[in-house]
Amino acid sequence: MIATILGQTAFPEAMGSLTLGHYLFVSGVMFALGVIGFLTRRNLIIMFLCTEMMFQAAGIALIAFSRFYLHHTGQSFVIFVLTVAAAEAAMALALVVLLFRRRENLNAEEWAELSG
Repeated sequence: MIATILGQTAFPEAMGSLTLGHYLFVSGVMFALGVIGFLTRRNLIIMFLCTEMMFQAAGIALIAFSRFYLHHTGQSFVIFVLTVAAAEAAMALALVVLLFRRRENLNAEEWAELSG
C-alpha cells in the first residue's frame, strides 16, 4: 500500500553494496578534517569553509541513517540543517566582507582584540 503511494513497485533495498559504516566513515573523516582545518587555519574564509564541511558531514550521517532505517526523518532534518547552514553562510560572508573592508586582512589573530 505505502509503496504504491510513493510510486514504487516494491520497497527499496536497505543500503545496497555500501554499508552504513562506509557512509559514517566518510562523514567522520569529513568532520575531522573540518575540525582540524578550523583549529589550525587563521584565515576567516578557510575557517568558514571548514564549518560548512562539518555541516555537510553531519548531513551525510543523517541521510545514511535515514536510508539505513528506511525512514524519512533524517532526510527531513537535513533540510533544516541546510537552511541553518545557508543562514550561517550569509551572515559569515557579510561579516567577512565587513572585516576585510576595515583592515584588508582576514587573519583571525588580528581580530582577537574584538573579543573584549
